Amino acid sequence: MATAKPTKTKKTAAKPARPRGVIKKKPNAYGAPARTRRVAPRRAPWPHLGHPSSAVVVTGGASGIGEACALALAEAGRPVAIWDRNDEGAERVAALCRSRHSVRAHAVTLDVADSSTFAEAIVSSANVCGPIGGLVHAAGIDGACMITDMDDEAWDKVMDINLRAAAILTKQLAPSLIENGPGSAIVYLSSIEAFFGHTFLPGYAASKAGLLGLTRSAAHTLGPSGVRVNSICPGAVDTPLLAPLLAIDGVRENLEARTPLLRLADPSDIAKSVRFLLSDEASFITGASLVVDGGLTAVSGI
Repeated sequence: MATAKPTKTKKTAAKPARPRGVIKKKPNAYGAPARTRRVAPRRAPWPHLGHPSSAVVVTGGASGIGEACALALAEAGRPVAIWDRNDEGAERVAALCRSRHSVRAHAVTLDVADSSTFAEAIVSSANVCGPIGGLVHAAGIDGACMITDMDDEAWDKVMDINLRAAAILTKQLAPSLIENGPGSAIVYLSSIEAFFGHTFLPGYAASKAGLLGLTRSAAHTLGPSGVRVNSICPGAVDTPLLAPLLAIDGVRENLEARTPLLRLADPSDIAKSVRFLLSDEASFITGASLVVDGGLTAVSGI
């Protein structure tokens, strides 16, 4: 009785695993050559998800929106350098970043109106915090007075702190931002006053409108090097800067009533938007001005 011969199975060599990060695509129906596309590497879970590891310089970081930005970035695991003329406040915020979030933090005492101090501050910040890949220009003053009462000194002071410092810092930090990319980014703190203006804030409104122009120009220049530049335009925020206005009877209540969300912003509301624009989640956003005002500009200005 004949027995059936066992069938031979063809052995195939196992295909080597393709390294993550490169995927080859087959030629298309028209015979176009195969292309490759890059796949982003896997990242650690939040809070590091989508956040570069480079340090961020935060001007005006001793209080208000600047302080909130420093703490929000530290929460995401980013080292922060807090620059402010208020030395005690800067040291306090740096200590909070270290104790709460275990990140490197450095306090630098300077006045951003004096750009001659920037080079030394950049070196000391990098020595403590590591490579610098981000900038938040939150330092600012309102310089409240009508244009008919303003003198040269008052005008120049507002422009130097709010606008000129942002431009000079961008220039001086550009080599570091480019070197430590991809993922490097800049956020300027502008204002909805850039759109509306205010009779008592001509210098402030002009400087904040200037930041929007600087945003677009810097984004155009630095974009090809992988550095993104954006602005945040807050509305009414409960900060020391707005405190004198809010102390006037009825002003706070009036602002809250005219804001669709029926409240003023907390500094942390603005800081979360800044953190987003500095993250890889905003990797295709540059040259933009994001309004964060609870809907106030949808109906009126401050």
